[in-house]
Amino acid sequence: MTGENPGAAMRYKEVVGMARGSAENLRAWELARADEIERQLAEAHAAVAAATEREEKAAERASRWWKMALHNVSRLTFVDSSEEPQAVATARPQYLERYLEEVKPSYQELVQAVLGLGWRAKR
Repeated sequence: MTGENPGAAMRYKEVVGMARGSAENLRAWELARADEIERQLAEAHAAVAAATEREEKAAERASRWWKMALHNVSRLTFVDSSEEPQAVATARPQYLERYLEEVKPSYQELVQAVLGLGWRAKR
């Protein structure tokens, strides 16, 4: 053992040191990645909660408009009111505000049409 090459021992220590450093770097990267994934997951949960809240508010708003429309149409004996409308699965969520903006003018047109069909309009 006295005739061993001192360079081989140094090389071994160097390789072990590099392996230890690589393991520490990998662990640090994995911890940072886990933190990033947790942050992304929290953001995703917040986005889902916000979307759910927007959906509930839009459904409530649509229901209110529908009830107001039914109230106006209920005075016309020849119009049969149907069930409350259901959500459309093909609707695009990014157009929600645009869809909601279309409801008020449509409702106003309905009110004007109902008023035009009433007996008072036929004087």
